Amino acid sequence: MLLNIRDESLITLSTTSQTFLFDNDFQSLFPEIFLLTTAIFLLVYGVVFSTLKEKNYPLLLTNISRLSLLACVLTFVLLLNSPVQNALLCYNTLLIDDFTTFLKGLILLSSFFCIFMSLDYLKQESINAFESVVLLIFSTSSMLFLVSSADFISLYLAIELQSLCFYVLAAIKRNSEFSTEAGLKYFLLGAFSSGLLLFGCSLIYGFTGVTNFSELARIFTGGTQEILTTTTSLPACELGMVFLLVGFLFKITAVPFHMWSPDVYEGAPTPITAFFLIVPKTALFGVFLRIFLESFYDFFLPWQKILIVSSICSMILGSIAALSQTRIKRLIAYSSIGHVGYLLAGFACGTIEGIQALLIYLFVYIFMNINMFAFLLCGIRRENMQTVPRIKYITDLAFLGKTQPVLALTFTITMFSMAGIPPLAGFYSKAYLFFAAMSSNLYVLAVIGVLCSVLSCFYYIRLVKVMYFEGPKNWCSFSRIPLENAITLAITLFFILFFMFYPTPLHLITHKIALTLCL
Repeated sequence: MLLNIRDESLITLSTTSQTFLFDNDFQSLFPEIFLLTTAIFLLVYGVVFSTLKEKNYPLLLTNISRLSLLACVLTFVLLLNSPVQNALLCYNTLLIDDFTTFLKGLILLSSFFCIFMSLDYLKQESINAFESVVLLIFSTSSMLFLVSSADFISLYLAIELQSLCFYVLAAIKRNSEFSTEAGLKYFLLGAFSSGLLLFGCSLIYGFTGVTNFSELARIFTGGTQEILTTTTSLPACELGMVFLLVGFLFKITAVPFHMWSPDVYEGAPTPITAFFLIVPKTALFGVFLRIFLESFYDFFLPWQKILIVSSICSMILGSIAALSQTRIKRLIAYSSIGHVGYLLAGFACGTIEGIQALLIYLFVYIFMNINMFAFLLCGIRRENMQTVPRIKYITDLAFLGKTQPVLALTFTITMFSMAGIPPLAGFYSKAYLFFAAMSSNLYVLAVIGVLCSVLSCFYYIRLVKVMYFEGPKNWCSFSRIPLENAITLAITLFFILFFMFYPTPLHLITHKIALTLCL
């Protein structure tokens, strides 16, 4: 009888502790749960009201867009006021620390601006699909979970939720064959890269028996009794690591796995292209860093060689291929491939300085691209007085310096910053990155990076030349700049201009984050 009472009390205590554990988990994950729940409610709201009032699609899209912006702001506030700063959640499948908090804030900030500066475009282009904004919120919430992933299972589920949203978003403009082509290409090649990721995860699990990142690190360093007994286990794990590496390089559009990005970025609607180019890189680089610096640091030399080769090829191809482009979005796509090469250079260092340089460059890169797309999403009024809310060719910028001098000056400063001309934010981030590479004895990588940065000045400054010194073939001028785009341009331009004069706050934050990740 006493044994039965004792067993029942133990079961009750165990149940109570598990309930308390999950309460803490839900409290820690409240920002992600809030954003995901908001996306579901917005989807239901859109479905119900679109069936009731079929003619009010534009109004419905505006309402959902505004509510999505509010959801991003509230999620950011919840993230800053979270009572839990460091924790392992959901049976060690999710992780919260300073690194994840910083990246989540950056994801929410960039998602907010991507939706905010696209409001006028969606209205002018008559993309009456409220699902596009809902899918943006779903993909943002999946990226928040992706950054917190501490296990291969949660990693793959988050990546798949993000990818499924992206496939639909690329083809959201159903009356455009280019958008449909972009969605199909993205789906086929994205499924292939997801297969590579899953195959790498299965290989590692098959030979180690674990999927948790920290447990993998203990096994590879010999810190547990679970050692790799057979002679084939270690090479098989290394092969799995290579498949993981290839899958991530595919997702971040690094050479030689970049072939899908120019077509997808050009075919997708411009706001979707902005989202693809800005937001996912934060989440992917975050989990990329955590896996390879925590779990596979004992394989540092093999994956460092792969990253160095990919970084050099990305910088060279991105700089050379962009020279011959006449379409603005293809030029931006190849430019982003070059920037991924610079980010991989910081990753290849494998040091605290390299990770800090990567985070600073990523932060500056996001602000520069937000500024550039806020400019590109402004409308053009042609000679027949029809408004076209996007720039398609580089020649569309002709004579902008005369018709809109303030807008042309803003875009000029952004181009100079992306080219790395002092004293702008882009110069500081590139200089810090190259110094970090040289401190890790990667002199060849630093020299090639400097040369490619000089080469990239040609196509960035060519846009400035078109704006100020070329006349238009067909007369066109910019219409009134939307308020949302003007606010976005002002905020990001202020950052680009004055960041180098006071970089201390970002410098201290990124240094603290790099210490928590590397130590």
